[in-house]
Amino acid sequence: MPYRGKTPNKGLVALAFGTLGLGMSEYVMMGILGDIASSLGIGIPQAGRLISAYALGVCFGAPLTVLAARKQPLKRILLALGALFFAGNLLSALAPAYYVLVLARFVAGLPHGAYFGVGALAAGRLAEPGKEASAVAMMVSGMTVANLIGVPLGTFASHALSWRASYGIVCLWALVLLVSLARWIPYLAPLPDTGFKGQFRFLKKPAPWLLIAATALGNGGIFCWYSYITPLMTQVSGFKAASMAWIMILAGLGMVAGNAAAGRLSDRFSAGKVAAAAQALASAALALVFFFASQPALSLALMTLLSVCLFALSAPEQLLLIENSPGGEMLGAACAQVAFNLGNALGAYAGGLPLNAGLGYEYCALIGAAAAFSGFLALAAAALLPKAAASPPKAATSLPKRGC
Repeated sequence: MPYRGKTPNKGLVALAFGTLGLGMSEYVMMGILGDIASSLGIGIPQAGRLISAYALGVCFGAPLTVLAARKQPLKRILLALGALFFAGNLLSALAPAYYVLVLARFVAGLPHGAYFGVGALAAGRLAEPGKEASAVAMMVSGMTVANLIGVPLGTFASHALSWRASYGIVCLWALVLLVSLARWIPYLAPLPDTGFKGQFRFLKKPAPWLLIAATALGNGGIFCWYSYITPLMTQVSGFKAASMAWIMILAGLGMVAGNAAAGRLSDRFSAGKVAAAAQALASAALALVFFFASQPALSLALMTLLSVCLFALSAPEQLLLIENSPGGEMLGAACAQVAFNLGNALGAYAGGLPLNAGLGYEYCALIGAAAAFSGFLALAAAALLPKAAASPPKAATSLPKRGC
């Protein structure tokens, strides 16, 4: 039977608790990269591969979860993903050596994309009509809070105690998540089963592929720079290492602002226009980082602007892919997270290439500018497609409405 109450704020809060934990698990690595490298006796580029391992876990986990659990109620899927999230971060905290930690980060990444995909669909069902983008943005807001509070807390714990303490905090939060999901998420029926082939039918159109490419390139471009934000700010911009916790708080504020603005603007205008504007702005800001990274004030301002752009992309591009995946909405939602995290993996790798060549950290941003601009071009190409190819018929689209 349909859900007849008002928007269940507690349900959206529970979903946001999950993205908060996932955000801490993923992004705290940027603040503690140096601590891990020192502890394990490895270089910064090698430590950067831990970021790639997490992102690759997302890329594998999202589609596997969709195919394995597409007939399951959404709440049951979310609880299973929460349990896997706990296990992966517990293994991270206890990992005795580098390659075990690489495996642990891969396992911790497995539930990430699927949680965002299933969570976006759940948020859409729980939203008031016409407020789907704002509901998805509220779910994503946990990720921004993670960057505002959780990541600085993890960075502080790493500096004061050990980088293992950072992942211990994430494990504790995973338990909070499991309790909140169990208590606050109502029963949500499985999506209509369109069969194995039906799940993939939307991928015959060009629009989803252009959107996947735009998402990966835009996010990857920013991650070319963001993966190495700590050494860039300390070694190029001249900030003290002790200042990084406060700098990460400022980045978190930018992410909160970007996510909130993108949700409202996408409901008012269109997700495509918001995503394209954010991609163009990000490419320009990354190019400016290359030229002005040695200027502390400008470097800090550009870091804040890029933090805004990073999360201004999240909800709009998530919605665009869901809207362009009729009959395979869960797989479409998962594809969005695969694209985001494939971009993270490629960005962390590509950003490390100039470092391996002996160039400065500002060159990471130059590579990122080219990638982000390529993502903008992919979005523009998707927008130029005939309307019938770019979006499915209304009856088949987007976020399923409230249901039992």
